Amino acid sequence: MRINVTPQQLNCFLRVAENGSFSEAARRLAVSQPALSRTIRLTEEALGTRLFDRDTRNVTLTPAGAELRPIAERLLAEFEGAFGELALYIAGRRGRITVAALPSIAAVLLPSAIAALKDLQGDVEVLIRDGLSENVVEAVVEGHAEIGLTVQPLPNGKLNYRPLADEAFGLVCRRDDPLARMRNPPWSVFAERPFVAMAPASSVRAMTNAAFLQTGLVVAPQYECSFLGTAGHLIDRGLGISAMPRLALPLMSVSSLVFRPLRAPVVRRQIGIITRAGRSLPPAAGIFLDCIGAAAKDIVAT
Repeated sequence: MRINVTPQQLNCFLRVAENGSFSEAARRLAVSQPALSRTIRLTEEALGTRLFDRDTRNVTLTPAGAELRPIAERLLAEFEGAFGELALYIAGRRGRITVAALPSIAAVLLPSAIAALKDLQGDVEVLIRDGLSENVVEAVVEGHAEIGLTVQPLPNGKLNYRPLADEAFGLVCRRDDPLARMRNPPWSVFAERPFVAMAPASSVRAMTNAAFLQTGLVVAPQYECSFLGTAGHLIDRGLGISAMPRLALPLMSVSSLVFRPLRAPVVRRQIGIITRAGRSLPPAAGIFLDCIGAAAKDIVAT
């Protein structure tokens, strides 16, 4: 048996039951007494039973009404609780956000942004998927992540891109390397030194290849690494030097390395935010994007 009774009808029923009076319940509900009486009548018709016994002086619950009262109280409490949770979600105070990001951004920028979000909206959960640029783009396009943090992808109509910040490429070498004494070494320093490169599919490798092409250099990598930590330890052992964006240095986890901005040409990597075109973001995402922007300004400026 399907019973069509609305929360509004249950609320009216409870107000009459609490006050023992249609006129007083109508006053508290800010409705007319005829309108309240009509609501109760429709509720009784939907349930197929009388809920109140009425005479000129008294309004009392029938056995069916007495049985309904605790049920109505429980249902309304659950209804209000559920919509209270929805209100928190709409206000951006609850929910889940999945972010796909380049490893350097995930490790260096996201912790500060997430900490700021937790201070503002403590119940928002952030899931991180770090990977190469093509993996970040794929995660957003396929709906596995609401936000992507990466270099600007090729236009494809499926993504929106918003610039976030840019960072210089620089020479990464040991602190005691003679090249470390140069304030702004040229890209030509890679012509005669073993080059530690990132994996061919990485955005870092694409940009270093473009810089070598621009300067007319032919640089064959001595080593190719998928992880920045591996590259850092190879450089630390004196096995080569590399060109990296500034945010990559902390991930190399080697204190003996230094970063020197490269010139001739000056190469900067722009990182930005990608979202799926035509797809609404979770309400908390707007607040989180502000936190990401503030963290990017603080970190890239240092």
